Amino acid sequence: MIPRIHQQGSNTLGLLHYLYGKGTHEEHIDPHLVASFDGMAPDPGRDPSVTKRDLQHLLDQPLSLLDVDRRPDKHVWHCSVRAAPDDPVLSDEQWGDIARRMVAATGIDPGDGAGCRWAAVRHADDHIHIIATLVREDGRRPDHHRSGKRAQAECRLIEKELGLHQVAPGDGTAAKRATSAERHKAERAGRQRPAREELRETVRRAVAGADSEEELFDRLAAAGLLIRKRVAPSGDLLGYKVALPDDRNGEKEPVFYAGSTLAPDLSLPRIRERWTLPAEAASADGSGPEQPALPDVTGPAFARRRATAATWQALLVVDHGDDGAAAAQIAAAGEVLDALAKTSAAHTRAELREAAFVFERASRSHVKAVRGHDRALRQAARDLVHSGPALGRGEDGATTAMLIDMAFFLAMAAANWHARKHHGQQAAAARQAAEHLRAAYQAAAGEPMAVLRQRGQRLAPRVHQRQAGLLHQVLPELAERIRAEAGWPALAATLDDARRAGHDPAALLTEAARRRELDTATSVSDVLVWRVRRSAHLPALPESPHDPPARGSRRQGPSAPTRQSPPSTVNDSNRRR
Repeated sequence: MIPRIHQQGSNTLGLLHYLYGKGTHEEHIDPHLVASFDGMAPDPGRDPSVTKRDLQHLLDQPLSLLDVDRRPDKHVWHCSVRAAPDDPVLSDEQWGDIARRMVAATGIDPGDGAGCRWAAVRHADDHIHIIATLVREDGRRPDHHRSGKRAQAECRLIEKELGLHQVAPGDGTAAKRATSAERHKAERAGRQRPAREELRETVRRAVAGADSEEELFDRLAAAGLLIRKRVAPSGDLLGYKVALPDDRNGEKEPVFYAGSTLAPDLSLPRIRERWTLPAEAASADGSGPEQPALPDVTGPAFARRRATAATWQALLVVDHGDDGAAAAQIAAAGEVLDALAKTSAAHTRAELREAAFVFERASRSHVKAVRGHDRALRQAARDLVHSGPALGRGEDGATTAMLIDMAFFLAMAAANWHARKHHGQQAAAARQAAEHLRAAYQAAAGEPMAVLRQRGQRLAPRVHQRQAGLLHQVLPELAERIRAEAGWPALAATLDDARRAGHDPAALLTEAARRRELDTATSVSDVLVWRVRRSAHLPALPESPHDPPARGSRRQGPSAPTRQSPPSTVNDSNRRR
């Protein structure tokens, strides 16, 4: 159940005309009162002898008794309360009780006999609107400070008592939702989403992996946004605003949104925090230490391998690091998802985009992110952007599946971390993102896993028996489940590739299974395939002798380990993982 306190207004009659009207798209059905301050207010919806002006005069009577200089400029309080889509349809009596509890909880009518006058109108099955005059019967102003939070807390109690869908409590770190006017404007313009949401996603993508203001604003301009910068007299840049070129107000001027109004972490000062070094890494002169040189990214596949390694390191920090470092890794994970969605092939793009969109809520909490320690993950996002679009096949497609597989586990780790901190909305968002990643993985892994399965099915019987024996030896509790999965031949082929490349398959399999729980995996064999192939530096998708080399890769013989995997961005011990 979602309560929403709307902006205060000065036109009681105008709001009543809307509540009792047909709606912008004829969606208001049978508007009528379900409750009022005294239980006897006239109802222009059900009583033909009553007008909306009659109700307005009754509600505003305390206002008219005040001297003109004591009347508030904006005296109309408006709150809507909406049930969840899967909630049962409540009766008028139930909605009336909800309205009385809401005005009491918010301080509009606390039950002292001198509260504000109010009325609750129902014009749809799933919600009501409460209108009140912000002058009490005794002439004083009501104590409705922080009425939004108070309304939220009361709704959580109502949900439990009525057995309704329980909304995760918020903590004030969510991005501001689009207003009804913004949503209706988007519908009229034929947009799928309000301008505010479209701008938020565009700015978030521009920030992903950017390392300077110049690069950020170049990306925003390339995305087609209008940009307005706020500059101090000294010439220092203080902030920015962005607008869609075709989003105009009544005067035909662009509607600009400041970064801080799009999301708390998209203000310019918060964006700059992403570019800081860890405190312990700063040198005495403030220039910072020289970072170890990394090999140049040679293509999308290479970028995805490096991002997979960085994602694994981030997962370890979320599981075992301190809160500030974990919060930074979760925030940077959002950048990787944005970059991945921006650069992946069409058949995975929609699910990856949704994953990034919903994970945005999981990237912020009241735990302050200690920036700088997420450097490897942000560099991975940068690599993904600068390596360009990936093909949906060959090594590009296979390494995309490898990265999505690891990103799924990072999203689940973020969900578990938030749940331990009692961050309900963030935990729910991370779990929702994980489901989108699961769907994206299925799309990305189809071709490469089919190729690996075919290779596994062509293995000699004695090789199959050797790999099955190895599986029962290393993972006796999972062996039967894995062998029953469609991906078992791919895992057998991968273990054989590792042996031919000079690795110990038993050690690789043990380490791959020990890295993290496998209970949330749809296919354990798929997860083990990608973990073993990454640890052994094997090509994500072995090439047929007749296939052209994938972009960013060099042809390798099946018995030679690939050199496509970059050296670890943390330390050499990562190679054993």
